[in-house]
Amino acid sequence: MKTLYVKAEAALAMLLLAVVVLLVFAAGIARWFGHPLVWSVDVAQLLFAWVSFLGADMALRKHAHIGIDYLVKRLPPRPRALLDIVLALVVLAFLLTMAVLGYQLTMMNLERQFGDSGISYGFVTAAVPVGCLLLAITLVGQLKAAIGRLRRTPQPIFVAPRAEEAVP
Repeated sequence: MKTLYVKAEAALAMLLLAVVVLLVFAAGIARWFGHPLVWSVDVAQLLFAWVSFLGADMALRKHAHIGIDYLVKRLPPRPRALLDIVLALVVLAFLLTMAVLGYQLTMMNLERQFGDSGISYGFVTAAVPVGCLLLAITLVGQLKAAIGRLRRTPQPIFVAPRAEEAVP
């Protein structure tokens, strides 16, 4: 089930990114020939908001977000793991707050029209609560694993993959 979810998320992100590229390219070509596709840029921006959150979730799952760990990596394993858990809880609280506020913003923007596309602006702002919930789900899974490791040999949550583990 988890593998299917991860693959579906990656496939959706790739599809949406490809559509964004095609829409921007088509808009540029059409404008060159004097027939601008005004709506295409609006739709590309809408899809890019969704791609950003899907990509953020995929990066979080692979521990690929940028981090500054100069001091943290010098901590002994147990205090480092505890600090990772505390920081993950802070991030989780932020994500859940953003999900609630993003939902409220989405409800306020349902009637608002997005640019010249005729699409509800609610579709754009819905990326915030949905994306934050996806990130929160991923983070909860990492927290469970970190707490399990804390009972055994503590390992940090937010560690960049080694070069040989990196996805090409």
